[in-house]
Amino acid sequence: MTDKTASVHWEGRGKQGVGKISTQTDALKSYPYGYGSRFEDDRRGTNPEELLAAAHAACFTMAFSFACDAAGFATSAVDTQAAVRLVMKDGGFLIDRISLRLEATVPGMDEATFQKLAAGAKQNCPLSKALASVPEIGLTAILRS
Repeated sequence: MTDKTASVHWEGRGKQGVGKISTQTDALKSYPYGYGSRFEDDRRGTNPEELLAAAHAACFTMAFSFACDAAGFATSAVDTQAAVRLVMKDGGFLIDRISLRLEATVPGMDEATFQKLAAGAKQNCPLSKALASVPEIGLTAILRS
């Protein structure tokens, strides 16, 4: 395994500043972010919480699919949404909740097995472990027929 990297270049002061995020794979290349895209409704850039949501959804989805494989089930479709909530607390900011919503089609799987594997994937995916300090990580899991 190797390190996965990303970098940020920032110019300007505080609220007026603008950052550019780049990833090792160039999935993001000098992609903008700043105060407006983080705390207001400026959709011309991204923000750390949105990137964290994408990363957590991707990690959890892969962990769920791998868990299904290990249990002898093939996932035919898995869709996950993640929502990361940033709140003001004690004069600073805190991520106080991450909500995961999984909808999956897994032929031959019963509801109890589905819920067990989904809960295990949430607990065991590397990003869930890294985010253990978040007070609430919720999961809604829906087995599609």
